[in-house]
Amino acid sequence: MGTIVILDLMGGVALLLWGLHMVNSGILRAYGTQLRRFLQVALGNRLSAFAAGLGLTALLQSSTATGLMTASFAAEGIVALVPALAIMLGANIGTTLIVQVLSFNISAIAPVFVLAGVIAFKSSSGGRARDLGRVAIGLGLMLLALHILLNTLAPAENAPVVRTLLRAITSDPVFCILVAALLTWAAHSSVAVVLLIMSLAYSNFVAPEAALALVLGANLGSAINPVFEGVRAGDPASRRLPLGNLINRVVGIVLVVPFLKPLAALLPGLIPDLAKLTAAFHIAFNVGTALLFIGLLDPLARLLEWLLPARVQTDDPGAPRYLDDSVLDTPSLALADAARETLRMGDLVEAMLRQVMTALMTNDRRLVAAVARMDNAVDRLDEAIKLYVTRLTRGALAEAEGHRAMEIISFAINLEHIGDIIEKNLSELAAKKIKRQTQFSPAGAAELEAIHRQILDSLKLAFAVFMSGAPADARRLLDQKTEMRAAELLAAERHLERLREGRPETLETTSLHLDVLRDLRRIHSHIVSVAYPVLEAAGELPKIATDSEPVLGVPATERPAR
Repeated sequence: MGTIVILDLMGGVALLLWGLHMVNSGILRAYGTQLRRFLQVALGNRLSAFAAGLGLTALLQSSTATGLMTASFAAEGIVALVPALAIMLGANIGTTLIVQVLSFNISAIAPVFVLAGVIAFKSSSGGRARDLGRVAIGLGLMLLALHILLNTLAPAENAPVVRTLLRAITSDPVFCILVAALLTWAAHSSVAVVLLIMSLAYSNFVAPEAALALVLGANLGSAINPVFEGVRAGDPASRRLPLGNLINRVVGIVLVVPFLKPLAALLPGLIPDLAKLTAAFHIAFNVGTALLFIGLLDPLARLLEWLLPARVQTDDPGAPRYLDDSVLDTPSLALADAARETLRMGDLVEAMLRQVMTALMTNDRRLVAAVARMDNAVDRLDEAIKLYVTRLTRGALAEAEGHRAMEIISFAINLEHIGDIIEKNLSELAAKKIKRQTQFSPAGAAELEAIHRQILDSLKLAFAVFMSGAPADARRLLDQKTEMRAAELLAAERHLERLREGRPETLETTSLHLDVLRDLRRIHSHIVSVAYPVLEAAGELPKIATDSEPVLGVPATERPAR
């Protein structure tokens, strides 16, 4: 009898955890990007951050998801530590709201949620409707899990073995706290554990004092996981937020534990239903902790900054800064991090473009060496980004997320190709020019610099297209390809005119000049390629007679030789 009950309980808890996972993942898939932007805006001050944390976590039903978003902002220095701590105070209250709802017996509507969710999930090939169907299924499974837990515990109420076991576990309040903390740590969900405690309380398996102590333990356990899992390796500052949240919980528990006996004697008279009492105590504890600490966040932040100083930024430009493994389970966040790292890779390529042109014009040998070092960094970032996105795509992605993943890989590949053209071609041309100590003619140098500025302008527009996906900007970028070809032809014609005139500088640098023009045009073609996926998605990709079909947005005829 005892073994069957334990197995049924484990099955019910597993179903509850899976339902929670579906709710969380469904909402993040449907609204992840918007929620991230909302959170970033809300982190302006502690009060708005507190409110945002409460609302967002009530929606997601996971303080961990909210904490991961907030921790990434805090670790990157985008937001101050005080509002980040405030949002976690709100998040802790947000997780209690579904517990309040489920303290009422609404399991009868579980089939309705599951049926509606399955219909929405199956009838949609992708997009937001499918994700919301996932949310509805998750809610239905949670309600069904609670029904299973209650039905499992009811016949076991009079089983001596079960009662003896639970009495031994719950005899000491401190031991209750430790047991519940361990369960929450293992389950990665305080909601699931508190609901289990409510089921035990509803069936009179635990005394009021034990139920309250178990709730404290669940709150403690939910703050332990992020300290070890939601951090970046080698960055102590990333632990500030989860450690601050843990300190809040520990202090709150220490203050409440001495009053457990009087509270256990008083509260049942006010709320006779022990399950509802458990839910009420859960929210009261988190509200009380928030009220206590909301005014103490400044000294807490200073303490955390002293204990965990910021990591000294590495001088290695090829080391990824934004690829956070802890958010790989949340595609929208992981894709945002990958896009940000790709933009940083683009900044390195832009710096290479500027330095190689300066080297060509000034015969500065040091710049040639610097370009080679930056190309090594670009290659390493390209590999890191592709590996990160590939790991992300091993899981199930929505159609839009899959497209975005391919856009990121495509842009990273094109940036890496540009880096290769700069390092293997333009840098080599600069080295030859330096060795020969030749100079472009003033007119020729002016033409090359004008095309170079045009390329830099196109690169900035490409960054905008990559981030916004705006078809209008993509069309502008594609139009610039025609303008670039016209500028290249005009520059070549003027160069030939100067050659016919017999100008000494032109005669000395004719081969270098034409090779530089060719390589600049190839670089521009790779820059423009970011427009292809955007226009294709919008159904506006024109036929380009001069190029082969693009592969990953890269025209086959435009790829550099390896």
